[in-house]
Amino acid sequence: MCIIGLDPGLRATGWGVITAEGNRLSHVAHGTIRTNSDDELAYRLRALHDALAELIATWQPKAAAVEETFVNRNPASALKLGQARGVVLLAPALAGLPVAEYAATVVKKSVVGTGGAEKEQVHAMVKRLLPGCNVTGADAADALALAICHAHHAATSKRLLSAEASLMRAAR
Repeated sequence: MCIIGLDPGLRATGWGVITAEGNRLSHVAHGTIRTNSDDELAYRLRALHDALAELIATWQPKAAAVEETFVNRNPASALKLGQARGVVLLAPALAGLPVAEYAATVVKKSVVGTGGAEKEQVHAMVKRLLPGCNVTGADAADALALAICHAHHAATSKRLLSAEASLMRAAR
């Protein structure tokens, strides 16, 4: 399954695409979408949407994973992040993709094994879990970690559904 991970931001949105076949994860591509801070907000959001739509069309993922927003102390920054996050949720939904949301602590626990891991630990594990991937930029590394987290959670959900179906058949 091809998965796109998205780390939302108005200034910089990280993205990472991986494939997951069973327990095997493979890096496909990653990068960062940057918007022009001189542009009006509406045009920055449009630029973000257009870039995401192009990525989705190019890589044809089957699912998207997006980081949940943490509470920011600056209300204006929180509002702008929320608007960018809305676009990041909307773009894959418009493409018909299922969109999963994960808290940063869940991503860290899934990738490193502890929800309190430092960014450097997460990035080191991303490199280890995706051999040959030369991660460029913290936002892209976070996006790849989101995709890895989703791959792990999707595999677990699939096994649980399969076990549940087996139990239902056995009960008949």
